[in-house]
Amino acid sequence: MIDLICVGASAACFELRNSEPFMAPEPFEIWLDGVFQRQAQENVFSLFGLKPRTEHSLKVCMGGTSEEMVFSTNAECCAVDVRAFGAAGDGKTVDTAAIQRAILLLPEGGRLVFPAGTYLTGPIFLKSHMTLELQADACLLGLTDKADYPVLPGCVTDVESSRQVVTGTFEGQTKPMYASLITAEYCEDIAIVGPGCIDGNAANGTWWQTFRTDPVARPRLCFFNHCKQVCVHGIQVRNSASWQLHPYECDQIAFYDVSVSAPKDSPNTDALDPESCDDVRIIGCRFSVGDDCIAIKSGKLDASGRAMRPASRHTIRNCLMAFGHGAVVLGSEISGGVRDLTVSQCLFRETDRGLRIKTRRGRGEGCFIDDVVFENIRMERVLTPVVINMFYRCVDPDGDSDYVQSREKLPVDARTPHLGRFTFRNMTCTDTEVAGCYAEGLPERPLDAVTLENVRIAYSKDAKPGVPAMFTNSPAVCRMGLYFRSVRQVVLRNVVLEGVDGERVITENVDSVTCDGLA
Repeated sequence: MIDLICVGASAACFELRNSEPFMAPEPFEIWLDGVFQRQAQENVFSLFGLKPRTEHSLKVCMGGTSEEMVFSTNAECCAVDVRAFGAAGDGKTVDTAAIQRAILLLPEGGRLVFPAGTYLTGPIFLKSHMTLELQADACLLGLTDKADYPVLPGCVTDVESSRQVVTGTFEGQTKPMYASLITAEYCEDIAIVGPGCIDGNAANGTWWQTFRTDPVARPRLCFFNHCKQVCVHGIQVRNSASWQLHPYECDQIAFYDVSVSAPKDSPNTDALDPESCDDVRIIGCRFSVGDDCIAIKSGKLDASGRAMRPASRHTIRNCLMAFGHGAVVLGSEISGGVRDLTVSQCLFRETDRGLRIKTRRGRGEGCFIDDVVFENIRMERVLTPVVINMFYRCVDPDGDSDYVQSREKLPVDARTPHLGRFTFRNMTCTDTEVAGCYAEGLPERPLDAVTLENVRIAYSKDAKPGVPAMFTNSPAVCRMGLYFRSVRQVVLRNVVLEGVDGERVITENVDSVTCDGLA
């Protein structure tokens, strides 16, 4: 019934074992060491304020039954209060220097504690083997003046070997960027934990107003560059100048029970964009932002010819996507491809699209996406549950060019991407408006296979027309069924469409369709 998925010196995260998306079948009680803590219903929950190197007893009671487990917190070398280094936490004093001083002086394996208060700060830089803990009602609040954010070069040159060392990147390419509110570069063994918050404060600055004209890439809220063994647990993240959480070429990075939010109209405020990372776990998180909720990326081809690192071994489970352009998105900067992605037990609510794959000619032959599985998913008021688009109209200078947008069969070369197998099973979608599924491959390189199994899509009676996939001159549709174009194999098993207008299944340039139960 209960799994311990994360434990530190002062916090632990647990997951209930069931097949329900995000929420348990009924509320349950949480008891710690015989003391009632609270009632909850989300499948993933956390405990904070624990004592280091201590054995605890957890009991969960649900529906007249209970289960207990014993767990132990980790040891640590020390826990120190950031105020001991001069931080005020009064929301008026600029605490940047005091916080950075505390980080630099923190012993290896130590925990830097932020008690309740508002810590007004510019960018701070973490180091290896440390924990940053934001306790209840503690908030890191970003300064709003751009002058407080130093510009990091996109890369620097190794004076001995002339090798390029990456220090900044945005939208798939290394480039100068404003330092993020929290930055970790070439670090390992880092944790950011607690029920407190990190607030970029972008609504009170000019970042969102100048995002199209700023010559330097806007800061992320948290940027992890070439790090390994990173855990972000429990934190509330909000109001970033651009992407909220951006791990770049990281290994073994996890996000547990994290909440990420931004206004619906805030530009490019993606919640979590792991780029060219390996072994990523996103479990029990909640997202509601002005752009994509989770966007998995692996870079763009550039003039240097540098090999793009694939995004590999990503697990997304028991998450809530409450608003955004896409719930789980692949691309469009995806030149390194994606391997081994599983999304399960998630609830998508009022996103424009559920699964959204966006790529285009020019992303390159390394853009190979295969073995993507979605299962036990519930979508509520998602306009188009599944979109696979190989003609994505992106912000690249050639996004509207004939090369990118032509439906003619072009030669396959080193610039041609390849999309493989996609499986959607045990999926229920209610109040769909635009289309049930829109999947279009390239005529010269069709999608390998799309499988829908045990899928029910019910359309809204009040549906309004919309564009399912973003490409040049994309037509608006309403209550469209399942559309497949340039796909080698389509497999439909026990698929129910309720309230569709027109044909249930529309195919063009599809080699084979296997239909075993379509209503």
